[in-house]
Amino acid sequence: MKLFFHHCSQGFSNCYVLGTDFPPDAPSPVPGSKPKESSLPKEAIIIDPGNMDSNLLNLIEKNDYTLKGILVTHDHLHHVRGVITLMRIYNTKVYAINPVVCGYPATIVRDGEKISIGPFKVEVFSIPGHSADSAVYKIDRFLFTGDVMNAGLMGNTGSSYAAANQVSALRKKILSLPGDYKIFPGHGPPSSLEAERRFNLDLNFFEHRKNRRPFLGIEL
Repeated sequence: MKLFFHHCSQGFSNCYVLGTDFPPDAPSPVPGSKPKESSLPKEAIIIDPGNMDSNLLNLIEKNDYTLKGILVTHDHLHHVRGVITLMRIYNTKVYAINPVVCGYPATIVRDGEKISIGPFKVEVFSIPGHSADSAVYKIDRFLFTGDVMNAGLMGNTGSSYAAANQVSALRKKILSLPGDYKIFPGHGPPSSLEAERRFNLDLNFFEHRKNRRPFLGIEL
């Protein structure tokens, strides 16, 4: 697989395109040689298209990708605005916890569900808190976390109750995953699951508060 990063200027959000290296029926080439031609197209999915511009369009077209689906981590405008243009150009599907995204019907995904989108195996985790429809998608060793977890921080929430629910879901469903994963958030730089286990300030804050231990020199 190849992972491409696209910065969305409207909302300063991250969009990701995950594509196959070679068509599914084409063997990997010998180093220094060209891959064999295949009758099957290369395929891709896109996560959180915050806006659609010529750079994103060229990324899809120049790699000769067939767009198999659009994954939405949550239905906030600066993560989904590009859905409108993509659905006008490509015959593809939207996958989200909400049944409608930008006026288009979505294939509803549910917590714990494992789905196949073309060659991509996707596992869904519902993590409410930042929004009621927030989801994290696990694909291979990648975690696309939207706004529920950024590098070193947790996604903002509207109340302490929502924050507690978000922390609980993250600990139960994401931090408990065995081994390490690459984390690709909706904003900011990538991270790793092991780094977030050890250094995420918000998660550590809640852990210290729960155990009534001092945090950064302050008794909570």
